[in-house]
Amino acid sequence: MAHDLSPIETAKFVAARHAAGMVESGMRVGLGTGSTADWMLRCLAERVHTEGLRVIGVPTSRRTADLAADLGIPLATLDEVKWLNLTIDGADEFDADLNLIKGGGAALLREKIVATASDRMIVIADAAKEVAQLGAFPLPVEVIPFGWQTTRYLIEDMLVGMDVLGNRCHLRLADDNPLLTDESNHIIDLYLNRIGNARHLAMLLNQIPGVVENGLFIDICDTVIIGHADGRVIVRDRTGATQAEDRSDLPDLSNIFADTGD
Repeated sequence: MAHDLSPIETAKFVAARHAAGMVESGMRVGLGTGSTADWMLRCLAERVHTEGLRVIGVPTSRRTADLAADLGIPLATLDEVKWLNLTIDGADEFDADLNLIKGGGAALLREKIVATASDRMIVIADAAKEVAQLGAFPLPVEVIPFGWQTTRYLIEDMLVGMDVLGNRCHLRLADDNPLLTDESNHIIDLYLNRIGNARHLAMLLNQIPGVVENGLFIDICDTVIIGHADGRVIVRDRTGATQAEDRSDLPDLSNIFADTGD
């Protein structure tokens, strides 16, 4: 059965497929979280089943672990493998220097740990995720539940002196209750509109008691694969140079969807 994709899903798919094609047999691969990463898991699983690709995946969330297991991708924990050859993940925003905002899926803590335990991080994204300056997407900050309102106050107070255009901070909810991350923490979303100095902001956020981690990924991503609705894929490195540009027809997606029953 073939599946018709919207333009945005087409862009996500072609980026994910290109990244999955870069995985080599024998690799230990960090598996990201989110809708684009879900496509990558399906494409990677297809290679495992049809090509006999040998990989060990380290998931960045329970959601990813469940989907990868359903798709038949062999899994291990980060403690078991110690270090990874590659991590492939999505992003909510990325700029020209390949700095990122991540955490829309509330998995930023595990995502950052896994990405920094890798030789290389590849981000897969549709073209709409590229921005001139970070900050339009709310910046997620993971905080412990104890005293979270005090932590939010300290964050708001710190933001007064920062080069940002907004300082609203809201606790993320799920079904009218505080969302709990896989580590049983809360997420405070910072509505900043524009971040003037992302590196400085990331450092100051992590100095606030109660903050576990923030969604600014600075100097972590090595390569971004940008998918377009017309099937084009652009691969860019941290220098801003375009490494490759490719365009291919969409395949029949029957096999990819068949593994999950979608």
